[in-house]
Amino acid sequence: MEARVKWIEDVCFMAESGSGHALVMDGAPDIGGRNLGPRPMELLLMGAGGCTSVDVVMILRKSRQQVTGCEVRLTAERAPDHPKVFTRIHMHFIVRGQGLKPEMVERAIRLSAEKYCSASIMLGKTAAITHDFEIVEDGPSTAHSQ
Repeated sequence: MEARVKWIEDVCFMAESGSGHALVMDGAPDIGGRNLGPRPMELLLMGAGGCTSVDVVMILRKSRQQVTGCEVRLTAERAPDHPKVFTRIHMHFIVRGQGLKPEMVERAIRLSAEKYCSASIMLGKTAAITHDFEIVEDGPSTAHSQ
């Protein structure tokens, strides 16, 4: 895996992934940023959310669960002093589908957290990570496959 980060101005940087995607990262105005993009630590948290969401959806599909949506809302706390690592992260999953079994959703989240999600496992070296979930039942007319 490769990436490139190039300084634009002040505390604004262009990040390019090895797969050919780009985004702007910027610092907060109080350190000279213009708020043109997410902060690098926000991207780290979002990356963990994306990583675990992919796992949860794939595990549920392989378990023949009729999952139609998955959202994870993350909240994090950071150390007060440098390095300001994440110290606590909570992930709240909202999983949509038809007839989803709570034990299967819980299993998918646990497998992601303990075995598959590289990002969460790395962040877990400094942060206490907790999870919970809710299931939203889709009616037959609102179900769709992704």
